[in-house]
Amino acid sequence: MVNKTSLAAPSILSADYGRLAEGIRDIETAGADWVHVDIMDGHFAPNMSFGPKTVADIRPVTKLPLDCHLMVTNPQDYIESFAAAGADYFTFHIEAALHANRIIQQIKDAGMKPGICVVPGTPVHLLDEVLPELDLVLILSVNPGFGGQKMIPSCLEKLFSLAAIRKEKAYHYLLSVDGGINTENAYLAREKGADVIVAGSAFFSASDKKEAVRKFKGN
Repeated sequence: MVNKTSLAAPSILSADYGRLAEGIRDIETAGADWVHVDIMDGHFAPNMSFGPKTVADIRPVTKLPLDCHLMVTNPQDYIESFAAAGADYFTFHIEAALHANRIIQQIKDAGMKPGICVVPGTPVHLLDEVLPELDLVLILSVNPGFGGQKMIPSCLEKLFSLAAIRKEKAYHYLLSVDGGINTENAYLAREKGADVIVAGSAFFSASDKKEAVRKFKGN
């Protein structure tokens, strides 16, 4: 039995884009904690999704933290626009960042919380130098681009490694996981140390969204 509870962050990538406000109200009503916003530029990830205007438009709709995950090639170019739009977390990919320390400081200076994400093929030791500066580490358990994919179980071991490093070094980052998470396997991510469970299709396709959130969180 897994005793750890996590925050639930449904991803609006799987919402009805014509009814985003309704989708966010569903997130709130179901008892979730964050709204996860996937940003894709069609270059880093083979798909396109939202931009800063979407974040600005949904910011007045909810008081929940907006957890923005930027799957883009030049994340530093978007910091100011997402800060102005009202993003709370700005998570970029280590694979897209040559000067990660500089980007992290720019995110902080803009008033947001910095996060870094790794794709399934990236080892977590590449984050060693920046872990002390982070508020969030996001582990992708599918390859970026599309919702509804099957989780790659081996990616969850990265959560375990990062949880151990956090404990050893007394770091403060939250551990988040995104990709193929559903009501049946969320406990595996919590067991490995996930503090935040991101789920898109599993939330928006659920007939009982409150129950789905309960299972994501482990309540």
